[in-house]
Amino acid sequence: MAGSAQPSAPNAFERFAERLIFGNRTLVLIIFAVITAVMAYCAVQLRVDAGFKKMIPLQHEYMRTFLDYEKEFGGANRILIAVMDKNGDMFNQPFFQTMERITRDAKTIDSVDAARVSSIFTPNVRFVEVVEDGFAGGNVIPQTFTPNVDGFHAMPDQFATIKANIEKASIVGRLVAKDFSGAMVWVDLVPEDPARGVKVDYNRIAGQLEDIRRKYENEHTTVAIIGFAKMVGDISDGARSVIVFFFVTILFTWLLLFAYSLSWKLASLTVACALVAVVWMLGALHLLGFGIDPMNMLTPFLIFAIAVSHGEQMINRFRGEIFFGGLEQGTVEQLRARERFAVPALVAAKRSFAALLVPGSVALVAGCLGFATILIIPVRIIFELAVTATVGVALTMLTDLILLPVLLSYCKLRNLERKREYRLRQLTQFDKLWSLLTHLSRPLPAAIVIILGLIAWAAAAHYGSRVLVGDAQKGVAELRPEARYNRDAVLISDKFALGVDILNVIAEGAANACTTSYPVMETLDRFAWDMRNVEGVAQVITLPMAAKIVNGGWNEGNIRWRVLPRDNDTLRQDTQGFETDSGLLNGDCSAMPVMLFLTDHRATTIDRVVAAVKKFRDDNHVFAGPDVNLRDKLAKQGGEAGKDQLNLRLATGNVGVMAATNDEVRAVDRTMLYLLYAAVFGMCLLSFRSPRAALCIVLPLVLVTELGHSLMVWLDIGKKVNTLTVLALGVGIGVDYAIYIFARMREAMTYSVEFAAADVNRDFELTAEELVQFEKDMDLDSKAGSALGVDGGAARSDAPAPAFADLDTNKDDRVSRHEYVSGHGGGRSLSESYFIALKTTGIAIFYTALTLAVGVGTWVFSDLKFQADMGVMLTFMFLVNMIAAIVFLPALCRWLLRPTEKN
Repeated sequence: MAGSAQPSAPNAFERFAERLIFGNRTLVLIIFAVITAVMAYCAVQLRVDAGFKKMIPLQHEYMRTFLDYEKEFGGANRILIAVMDKNGDMFNQPFFQTMERITRDAKTIDSVDAARVSSIFTPNVRFVEVVEDGFAGGNVIPQTFTPNVDGFHAMPDQFATIKANIEKASIVGRLVAKDFSGAMVWVDLVPEDPARGVKVDYNRIAGQLEDIRRKYENEHTTVAIIGFAKMVGDISDGARSVIVFFFVTILFTWLLLFAYSLSWKLASLTVACALVAVVWMLGALHLLGFGIDPMNMLTPFLIFAIAVSHGEQMINRFRGEIFFGGLEQGTVEQLRARERFAVPALVAAKRSFAALLVPGSVALVAGCLGFATILIIPVRIIFELAVTATVGVALTMLTDLILLPVLLSYCKLRNLERKREYRLRQLTQFDKLWSLLTHLSRPLPAAIVIILGLIAWAAAAHYGSRVLVGDAQKGVAELRPEARYNRDAVLISDKFALGVDILNVIAEGAANACTTSYPVMETLDRFAWDMRNVEGVAQVITLPMAAKIVNGGWNEGNIRWRVLPRDNDTLRQDTQGFETDSGLLNGDCSAMPVMLFLTDHRATTIDRVVAAVKKFRDDNHVFAGPDVNLRDKLAKQGGEAGKDQLNLRLATGNVGVMAATNDEVRAVDRTMLYLLYAAVFGMCLLSFRSPRAALCIVLPLVLVTELGHSLMVWLDIGKKVNTLTVLALGVGIGVDYAIYIFARMREAMTYSVEFAAADVNRDFELTAEELVQFEKDMDLDSKAGSALGVDGGAARSDAPAPAFADLDTNKDDRVSRHEYVSGHGGGRSLSESYFIALKTTGIAIFYTALTLAVGVGTWVFSDLKFQADMGVMLTFMFLVNMIAAIVFLPALCRWLLRPTEKN
């Protein structure tokens, strides 16, 4: 009987790929070696490349405001240097000597806007007072006070004068500590403009700041430094420990692979191919013109983990072929009998390549799509991270699915019999566990598992909905609470009425609005009052507040006169003395920032303050729309028509950047996950050609993702740009387990491996003689399964199907696997197929999850809190995805694929 075409036989492309790769093994290895050498050379050229604007969603409404006013009022890129006297009293000559020197040194830092440096020693910090003849003013530090001049000795009356000047200048809590225990230097960096070649070297700046600290910090003085540049430097320093953890991860991975395979060759080849993928990824980064951002330091870990995961599946399949010809199910006696099917390394490598080409490619493409989905977040660093990870996973397809099997084809294991016995023990020692788990694929237990899964999903979705978008803790979430940066931030927050967490709301109006429009100034004053009463706002500074103080000064300092005058002449008189370097107005007073100093930058604080700003705008009708620049619009119109119009635009300052980023994350959070699920579903559908099978694979991922959100709530981890990557990775790697289990189940259902072993001529059809031997093996499998409580299912029958009764061993009749499966009612039962899948791949999946979990679990000891948190998250995702694949996949398969099957 002539065989018909069978769907699962290697197609033309698979046969072509096999001939191309294994027919030119030497050439393939030479090509890989050359590319690896070139990529390694490119990789060593990589440099750390941090950028402030890379962290910003530039198309967001707030960031358009930020860009419009970056040059006039500075950006969000500010550094605060607090000089604190350890005795709690700054009024001594050594302190002022240090303060003056640090102010001078701060101006020499790379990329500093010297005109915006502010401290009690800079001329842009002045006081104004009322005297008999009107107003008098000057620098806070008198010209006669020269603490660093040889022979100068400060006197108590000079310190009293300076203290009085500080109070008159209203800088207590801003540039001077509330208890006069120290003072601060404000440093603004020049705006980045990569298009014009203006780049800021944050690591160099961080090094210069640390030099200042080392130079001036001593037993009498503490120097606290915070700001984006310093944060990047500290994260970069912590990220250097990543190298140590990388080698620790490699060591643990190798040891676990050796424990799994009992072969240093197989362990070394798997790790080597994973490292090749990492080297290629780093080299590709350089060729793409990217650098390594400190926030992107963990990507090589992730690529290594993914490569090891798939490499372990390859060596698992390879061992099955060289020991038992791929026929790894059955009892000890059956497995010993199947040693006759063992094949040499070359054939084993070819079969492993053919068996894993589709499921491996599907799983890796799903990982690529997982990372690619985060491209919908319009932030440059996310673009770089997504491209980096996607390229890395794509390259893993070459190293794991081509390079590794080619290397395995040359691999001749020593002590083969001892290793076969070790593998035999692996395959049989968990039979009782696999048999117990097989019950999950039966109707009633499967229904219970699905119901429990739905309950767990509902509970996790409810609890996980509390996860915050943004930072969930005070300080920099990427650093540990005890890190020097976070301790400095706490010190500055305690000693000053402000910190680095600033939200600027830009008030736009007509030119000279501050001198010609009382309604504009009065609305701004009310706005400042409202904001001061919002929880989380420590201080508000705005031009109307300063104008009221001046107005009181013009009236003998009487506090009752600290009000806004209604006539334009007096209003002009009260505001004309403020220069643009005060940061309170621009050149023609058409824009006036309202500076809100927040107590922290936690997501709850940011959301509360932004909501209060929006409410005020709506209640007072002072918002022209997200795309309207009112001052430019009024400048084009001219005339008096719009002189009382006001537009409050969110937002500049570092909190404005965070608010915009949080908005973007919030907007794409669920969309990203839906796209990711859809991509995985589509790849599984393409591979297995069954929407119900694809659904069985995807649904456990949905549950684990919600459980991951719950873990984030429990660990107090906010959902940010970088944590989204971990969630994408969790789905990308999590789907691997389910794909490999289902692919093996499908092979078991359709006797794919058994037919390949019985098909001596490799023509994808069995002769009558081959079929007889095949049936004997199937009967042994049935008895072995029954002994373990696993039903053999539809394929076990007492008599051969009519379609095969007429086969004559003397004739050249043949049967295809498709014909055989069709003639036996569709193949093995679901329960038996699941048992075989667990028996042959279960231990490999367990070791894969353990290897990945141990590798990233070491991150909990990292100096970077972000890396430690991600280590916990990834360990959870790797292990729970494995459990979900083992527990929920068979239950879903039972009711979605074979609901009418009895056993």
